[in-house]
Amino acid sequence: MQRIALFPGSFDPFTIGHVDILHRSLNLFDKIVVGVGNNSNKQTMFTIDQRMKWIKDSLKDLSTVEVQSYDKLTVDFAKKIGAQFILRGLRTSTDFQFEKAIAQMNTLMDAKIETIFILSSPEYAPVSSTIVRDIIKNGGDVSRFVASGVKL
Repeated sequence: MQRIALFPGSFDPFTIGHVDILHRSLNLFDKIVVGVGNNSNKQTMFTIDQRMKWIKDSLKDLSTVEVQSYDKLTVDFAKKIGAQFILRGLRTSTDFQFEKAIAQMNTLMDAKIETIFILSSPEYAPVSSTIVRDIIKNGGDVSRFVASGVKL
């Protein structure tokens, strides 16, 4: 059986931290699906089409990675694509507390899907999509914080 992981997020925008987590996870799974969430309750800066293009452009050389969008519960999307794992990156203890609660709820909804946490590399820990968006809004240069395929 193939080990398939879902790496979900809004990726608004796709950062070097996301790329780091993904690259460090490649050896753990046969296939990773980057799931770009389309949450109508969340105000995003970039369209889902733009985010998907940037991610695909950034990861075009990785044959075991796919990019798909979804708009349902993450655990339901994981089931739909046959993922046995949900992959999440952790930068801080606050991330852990938030992600732990979601992982536990996902386990209650489907105990066959396991959440795997990967700690951020120290040099990427301060990089978050929220901070990157704030820099963009204020006219700053984010080129060193976003993935290679992100063209602003």
